[in-house]
Amino acid sequence: MRPTKTNGHFETLVVDDEPTNGVSGRTEVLYDTEASEALCARAPIGLLAELTHRCPLQCSYCSNPLELERVNKELTTAEWVSVMQQAGAMGILQVHLSGGEPTARKDLEEIVSAASKAGLYTNLITAAVTLTRPRLEELAKRGLDHVQISFQDVNEENAEHISAYPEGLRKKLEVAHWVTELGLPLTINAPIHRQNIHNVPRYIELAVELGAQRLEIAHVQYYGWAFLNRAALIPTYKQTMESIEFVERERERLKGVLTIDMVVPDYYAKRPKPCMGGWGKGFINITPSGKVLPCHAAETIKHLKFDNVKDRKLLDIWLNSDAFNAFRGTEWMKEPCCSCAFREIDFGGCRCQAMAITGDARNTDPACALSPYHGEMVALAHSEAGRPPKPFIYRNPRNATNAPKPEQRPLVPAE
Repeated sequence: MRPTKTNGHFETLVVDDEPTNGVSGRTEVLYDTEASEALCARAPIGLLAELTHRCPLQCSYCSNPLELERVNKELTTAEWVSVMQQAGAMGILQVHLSGGEPTARKDLEEIVSAASKAGLYTNLITAAVTLTRPRLEELAKRGLDHVQISFQDVNEENAEHISAYPEGLRKKLEVAHWVTELGLPLTINAPIHRQNIHNVPRYIELAVELGAQRLEIAHVQYYGWAFLNRAALIPTYKQTMESIEFVERERERLKGVLTIDMVVPDYYAKRPKPCMGGWGKGFINITPSGKVLPCHAAETIKHLKFDNVKDRKLLDIWLNSDAFNAFRGTEWMKEPCCSCAFREIDFGGCRCQAMAITGDARNTDPACALSPYHGEMVALAHSEAGRPPKPFIYRNPRNATNAPKPEQRPLVPAE
């Protein structure tokens, strides 16, 4: 199924058959000014702590920025400990320790201890290839609550092609067994794209075999290195829909055995996702150098200035910083968002995607069928998915310096 051209522009291709009639305009059921929530809570639910951008893998879909932060710019142990203490005092519930590869930090144990003492639920998001059993045992003793391991593929040869790391799958399987043997909850993260989407069924089998509590089938989101490599990664519409339908069937079959979460790609969508639950509403991200972001891709919006935990308290940044308030709530919205009945449900979608595709972060996310850019974005996806994949530009410091920058030419909106 492909979009058709009308007056030089592509008509909208929809994933579902839910009508858009009546979406624009105020409705009493979906929007009530008197009953609307405050713009944000006193604290977000979750904190993503990018401890480092160092990583032994070179995955082309990585959401880290192209401008990787160097080790000499990383927060010190004491600074990360302070972040954990501030997060606990604010009322944040969860901290996701990520990177890069968080185990590249020699002080990870101290950071986990600080998070646990602050009352935070700690989740280690790891590639697992450098993790030893004694270190995992020590992290568990320090208060680590959960481990999430990313699998580039379930086939060793293809996993190596995707990550540029030899024998990574074997090591990941070994660590996954250690996690369950130590009684820690295990999540398998499956980043899905055109070069491994055929193995979605095998990912589900593997998660069950490993005794995982949760599997995240996460279609790649096109930011950072993934945006640069989009033509090598984006699957066809048919592949995408088949994967979604298969996962839905497996969810029913495996109820009570395995929780399967799914992140679907935006390029074939009809309605946008509420990015991070709404800008500055429930999520906070801290980069290795201490910059505080509303989402991990927010730095692509170049006119925004982001405060640093070295200079300002985390709670003050969350509540009062210009960056967090830039797209918080609905006052910033342009049409069709500002008169849309869903404006406090999807919050206009993703600001970073609007920036990348349309050139203006205030525009409606082009994943929305009401965006004048929507048909063009879907056509772009069909065009790139219909051609042979380009070679990967791997995520590494050399390519961070020398790789061509992703094309930032905004699409032309339909009239």
